[in-house]
Amino acid sequence: MAELTHIIDSEVFLAFSTYATIVVLKMMLMSPMTAYFRFTRKCFANMEDTGMAKTPEDKKRMLRVDPDVERVRRCHQNDLENIIPFVVIGLLYTLTGPDLSTALLHFRVFVGSRLFHTVAYVLPLPQPSRGLAWMVGMGATFSMAYRVLSSMHL
Repeated sequence: MAELTHIIDSEVFLAFSTYATIVVLKMMLMSPMTAYFRFTRKCFANMEDTGMAKTPEDKKRMLRVDPDVERVRRCHQNDLENIIPFVVIGLLYTLTGPDLSTALLHFRVFVGSRLFHTVAYVLPLPQPSRGLAWMVGMGATFSMAYRVLSSMHL
């Protein structure tokens, strides 16, 4: 148990906790951003969400797909597909005892790539900016996964 306490108190784990919290909060903020776009575009997915409409025709007009809302939803989906693996693999990575500087590089590259990915997706910026941001983040996660797998004692 002393080893687990040592890991939790380590600078690498504390850095991981900070950067993981940043990207998880960023991912959580995508829900209010989606709601903002739905309300400002008056575009809803469910009939019960159209309560502000005055007539049945207005309610039907609000039940539609809006490209801006869908863009934010796809960005959120992409966060789910990338941030959850980062958190799981990053936690395992911290257990391998990496150097602090190497760990910080992985964590900062991932967080920076996700923040830039969101900006590139929501604005939108021309490709390949979003694709490159995604690849950089995925590369950081795969690099940590390689360290985890290569340090296993099978």
